[in-house]
Amino acid sequence: MHKIFIDCKEGTTGLRIYERFANRSDITLLTISDDLRKDPQERKRLINEADIVFLCLPDAAARQAVALCENPDVRIIDTSTAHRTADGWSYGFPELSTGHRRAIETGKRIAVPGCHACGFIALAYPLITAGILPTDYPLVCYSVTGYSGGGKSMIAQYQCKDRSVELNSPRQYGLTQKHKHLPEMRTVCGLAQDPIFSPIVADFYSGMTVSLPIYTNLLLKSVSPADIHEIFARHYEGEKMVKVLPFDSNGEGGFLGTNNLSGKDYLEILVSGNEERVLLCARFDNLGKGASGAAVQCMNIMLGLDDATGLYLE
Repeated sequence: MHKIFIDCKEGTTGLRIYERFANRSDITLLTISDDLRKDPQERKRLINEADIVFLCLPDAAARQAVALCENPDVRIIDTSTAHRTADGWSYGFPELSTGHRRAIETGKRIAVPGCHACGFIALAYPLITAGILPTDYPLVCYSVTGYSGGGKSMIAQYQCKDRSVELNSPRQYGLTQKHKHLPEMRTVCGLAQDPIFSPIVADFYSGMTVSLPIYTNLLLKSVSPADIHEIFARHYEGEKMVKVLPFDSNGEGGFLGTNNLSGKDYLEILVSGNEERVLLCARFDNLGKGASGAAVQCMNIMLGLDDATGLYLE
């Protein structure tokens, strides 16, 4: 029986992880009383007692929590931005390569990808490693997400009956091009420069579509949309948590909905476009493969279990 502690299970990500453990008999959840949730000594005790700790905290608090860990056998899965490009931490995206999966299997410190970064990297990484997409390509990426990605404060803002009329429309943010997911997007893919990244939040609870348009004449090899689709199909062959849609897919009647996988823990990839301009899209739940689902998947791998154990694929 594996002892698991979720540091801040009351937050959006932590609660979703907690829900994924509801019917599991292979783990024991270590819990903290409400009046001690912010007590550093009680948190320290539970962190060091656990086999695996999930950190569902802001960046600074996540770093503080890691410092509380004195037991060398404790393995930590951090869902914050704090350690995604840090030395000594493995990046929690096992489908990228056998090396990434092996690092999760054996690692003591795992950083879960950011939601936007997950979609971007799922699209860019296979093309770069296949020698198709140059690392100095001037990438432009846009991403539409549900408001749950903004945490409790944004959820309350959108669900308030007296909310601003502005919230009825999609809102672009990250206007300064300094979004916190950019460092991992660049580092994990080995890019020469940050992509231009435009995230958009809209009036639905959860779901995300990350889109990456590509000019074929700027690629390193002459390829068709079908060739690019085949690269993705080979790269993600056999993976349960990343599914490549058939090449003739056209979304839902020519539209690609963004909340279709709300509540699910896997990611879909769509390749469309034409011989000159290819559109790559990754669709998933920002709280699923984009956060809690990815964290639980990493734990499953660390424990030698099937990736999808306890996760929602149907």
